[in-house]
Amino acid sequence: MSSPIPVTVLSGFLGAGKTTLLRHLLKAEHGLKIAVIENEFSDAGIDTQLLGDEPVQVMTLSNGCVCCTIHTDLTKALFLLLERLDSGEIAFDRLVIECTGLADPAPVAQTFFIDEELRERYILDGIITLVDAAHAEFHLTQTIAQAQVGFADRLLVSKRDLVDEQAFTALSERLTRINRRAPIRVVEHGRIDLAELLDVRGFNLNADLGGGLNLRPVAKAAATDRICSLVLRTDKPLDIDRLSEFMNQLLEDHGKQLLRYKGVLNIGGEARRLVFQGVLKLYGFDWDTEWAEDAVRESVIVFIGDDLPHEKIKKAFEQL
Repeated sequence: MSSPIPVTVLSGFLGAGKTTLLRHLLKAEHGLKIAVIENEFSDAGIDTQLLGDEPVQVMTLSNGCVCCTIHTDLTKALFLLLERLDSGEIAFDRLVIECTGLADPAPVAQTFFIDEELRERYILDGIITLVDAAHAEFHLTQTIAQAQVGFADRLLVSKRDLVDEQAFTALSERLTRINRRAPIRVVEHGRIDLAELLDVRGFNLNADLGGGLNLRPVAKAAATDRICSLVLRTDKPLDIDRLSEFMNQLLEDHGKQLLRYKGVLNIGGEARRLVFQGVLKLYGFDWDTEWAEDAVRESVIVFIGDDLPHEKIKKAFEQL
């Protein structure tokens, strides 16, 4: 069985530059065979006169990349690509899914956890969200735009040249408050190093909490976003049963509000680190490598959630 195909989900608000980035990705001489699904769901009122009745259209580009426009269920499109791949009709070794500007990335991410066959054939590598520096203040008044930032493994800021240093700094601070895990990068007219987009391994179960993780206290702003990060940490060893109770209760009470979360934990009487991560109510955990002798044995959990009761959660965690 060949290894699973890495999947990158491209998210971001209308006009943030997803299509420009995609064009750069498809035209660049990288030698990769990338399949792209443009996720225009049928309820978006697409003109069928232009497209005919074909719900999935697949086109191979000159450099070997494959473009697939769907006006049907994402799962169907994923299976259709696999059918064509297995029959030798098309060839690709990576998949990029471009979400519509108003789309919530959660159902797209969950697709790769829920269906067993898709889980074997594809592996979710990372969610990349584009943020339009010139219009971010307006976009981020919408909870869906905040959610797109919250789900991200990488944040790419476009139109940086249209704002001054002060506005960019304020935006970066705000993005960090929403998502403490995601590094922030600037993308110029769709051009960015491919290493920032591919092999992000945002959904791997490992002890890396995210390249951009900023555990210093972040300045509180007057305007509070509904979606923001909560970091829990302790240097006291944790009891695994009590930790399990805490997590189960948290998922029961707030599972739908927990966009992304990841933790590296120091469990009492155990030489290895316990790592876990999740999306909404779906999560997995595993034992990682042993703590180094000179390492500070500290448990850190980062939650990115929608309107979470921070003080209540902190208190419950302290009682562990």
